[in-house]
Amino acid sequence: MDGGLVSEKVGLSSDQLAALLEQNFPSVRIKEEALLQDFERDESDEIAMVRDLLLAQRSTEGNTGRWLAAMIARRAIEPNHLWEDLGLRDRGEVSRLLSRHFAPLAARNINNMRWKRFFYRTLCDDDGLVLCTTPVCTRCKDFNLCFGDESGESRMAERRRDVLLQAPAPVAGRG
Repeated sequence: MDGGLVSEKVGLSSDQLAALLEQNFPSVRIKEEALLQDFERDESDEIAMVRDLLLAQRSTEGNTGRWLAAMIARRAIEPNHLWEDLGLRDRGEVSRLLSRHFAPLAARNINNMRWKRFFYRTLCDDDGLVLCTTPVCTRCKDFNLCFGDESGESRMAERRRDVLLQAPAPVAGRG
C-alpha cells in the first residue's frame, strides 16, 4: 500500500521475507523479481533501538520473534498508529501480538499507553533520560497524544473500499 519494495517497508531483507513467507504462508507466491530486488538497507538508529528493545524482551524463540521485532521497529517510524502501520484491524491485535511475542515488554505497559509512545518512553526510561516535562501523565497537556482513542477504520479496510468504489459498475443484462 505504501509503495516501494515490500521487504524494505517491513524492515526485512529479501531473504528474510522469503523465509518468513515460506515458513508461514507457503501457498503465497510473490513475483520472484520482487524478492530478488535487494535494497540498500538504510536502518536508522531509531529503528535499531526499537528493534533491540523488542529483541531483549522476546517471549518466543526462533525466527518469528526476530522477524516481528524488525517489522515492528520499521513500521514504528511511520506516521499512523502502530496497528495501522502494521496493517492490523485494530489496537487489540497489536496488543495481542506484543503480549504473545514480547510479553515482558507488553506487561510493562500497565497504563495502556499507545505502543509507539510506550516504546520511546521505555527507551528513555531505560537510559535514565526524562522524556516528559511533567512527572505525572494525568497532569500533562499531551495526555491525549499518549493515551487517546485509537479507533477507526483500518488502512486495509479503507484500501479495499477505495478499490471497490473504483471498480466499474456491472452492466445490466438484456432480456
